[in-house]
Amino acid sequence: MASTIDEITIEYSEGGVVTTKELAKEVLTKGAWTTILFKYQDWDEKGQDFGPVKYSIRRYQKRNGEYRAKSKFNISSDDQAQKIINTLQGWMQQPAE
Repeated sequence: MASTIDEITIEYSEGGVVTTKELAKEVLTKGAWTTILFKYQDWDEKGQDFGPVKYSIRRYQKRNGEYRAKSKFNISSDDQAQKIINTLQGWMQQPAE
């Protein structure tokens, strides 16, 4: 478990092999509930290389001095990421009701 936001990572190793490689991390919110956006790649055993870039939005709750993962949403492709971006930009340009 991580006790600081800086210690939170999506990187994961199994048997000495990095199976999830963190490429970037952006803290979106801080506090008792922290939201982080990660850019990462998963190891492709078949191809013996890292696969395409993916993204994940993860929420962590700090309890008893430790951050614990509570929820996640994985964005599995650049196409899906672009659709999310386009939708949010469109919504933000609309006047508030």
